[in-house]
Amino acid sequence: MASLNRVILIGNLTRDPELRYTPSGRAVANFGIAVNRIFTNKDGEKIKKVDFFNIVVWAKQAENCAEYLHKGSPAAIEGRLQSRSWETSDGDKRNTVEVVADNVQFLGRPGGDSSRQSAPSAAKEPAEISLDEEIPF
Repeated sequence: MASLNRVILIGNLTRDPELRYTPSGRAVANFGIAVNRIFTNKDGEKIKKVDFFNIVVWAKQAENCAEYLHKGSPAAIEGRLQSRSWETSDGDKRNTVEVVADNVQFLGRPGGDSSRQSAPSAAKEPAEISLDEEIPF
């Protein structure tokens, strides 16, 4: 039987990405994303709900997320669902389902909102990028 595990989400970060490194030096970032959902109930009323998801990103993309995304940033996430189980130090069993991102698209302007910018974006000169430079995303 065929199987498929793909998730696509578009929403806003609920917290700044937390970047860590494994003992082998591989980067991993975790952050949350909120996705708005609007539906009509049986009485014809439009209802707004928000769903929250935990995201895990690996390698260079994790470092890019930690550098360029922050709480409130809009992003598109493509990946797969993964479930994990562990035992706490008190012996309690815990389970979680998270999205392991294969691709994260930054949907906001570079620099984000005005509280994160040192000057209005209209006053900034566009940066020149040569073909030899590595573009971070």
